[in-house]
Amino acid sequence: MSEDGLITIASKFSVKETLDRLEAKLRGRDITVFSRIDHASGAASVAMPLRPTELLIFGSPKAGTPLMQSNQTIGIDLPLKILGWQDAGAKVWLTYNDPSWLARRHRLDPGTDASVNGLAAVLSSLAKAAAE
Repeated sequence: MSEDGLITIASKFSVKETLDRLEAKLRGRDITVFSRIDHASGAASVAMPLRPTELLIFGSPKAGTPLMQSNQTIGIDLPLKILGWQDAGAKVWLTYNDPSWLARRHRLDPGTDASVNGLAAVLSSLAKAAAE
């Protein structure tokens, strides 16, 4: 985990293809995809350049509710998000918040540790599967 609570992994695919793959994997696990935001398209609509950048917002009440029962402020960080983005060297990355960092940020009860660790494992697995 980095100090800022973000986890970033490299992708072998374009931003669009990486997020298409991630979205399919989420839906395959019955995880709700709430929205997909194309920041580059938004930038283009106001005549501003931005390398490919897309945000996928997703979640599951079964996973998120126990965390909010511990401390409702975590709802500001739920549903979860993963950002696909291309750097200046045309390398594609996936970045998301580390669930353990979110748990510390919101001072979740230790009783949520198993849920947080499970969520971290699922996010890591899904991100790697989409990026490799």
